[in-house]
Amino acid sequence: MPLDEQQTWALLRELDEPGHWEVPHDFDRPVERARFERLAEGLERRFDCSCDVDRNVQDASHLGRIVIPASATSAPDQVTVTVSNFGGLVAVTLGNPGSYDEDEEQEFFPLRDRRRVEDELEALGYLPVSEHPLWTKYNGISGFDALYPPDRPPSWWDRFFDYL
Repeated sequence: MPLDEQQTWALLRELDEPGHWEVPHDFDRPVERARFERLAEGLERRFDCSCDVDRNVQDASHLGRIVIPASATSAPDQVTVTVSNFGGLVAVTLGNPGSYDEDEEQEFFPLRDRRRVEDELEALGYLPVSEHPLWTKYNGISGFDALYPPDRPPSWWDRFFDYL
């Protein structure tokens, strides 16, 4: 089950370390890379397909992205699984991140497909979060917003799930 909005906000603020924008101070890249690979393999098995896996992410607050093709789901669009470098957070989105609002996602993202993804995440100790609160303007303590021009402030999505 994804974290509820209150739990999500508490965790985001807890993970928002000053100066640690790409990875937390205790990030263990080999361990997290191996867990990400197990996730990609598990999703391919659960959906009986070949997923598009972005393993070559650099200068980002996320480790990688796995795209489950629409042809392997009951959904009208692909399912995108974005794994953050922070706290085992994972955003599961219908289509590309930001493609659907919350109501559209509820309507078009079949519960059966969502559960298959969430079951795999849970088996590997990941914490799924809804993407929708993450589009809120970033107002944390890390100083991360200094990387952006004042006329284009970052979101919490940028902080934990995007390129820097």
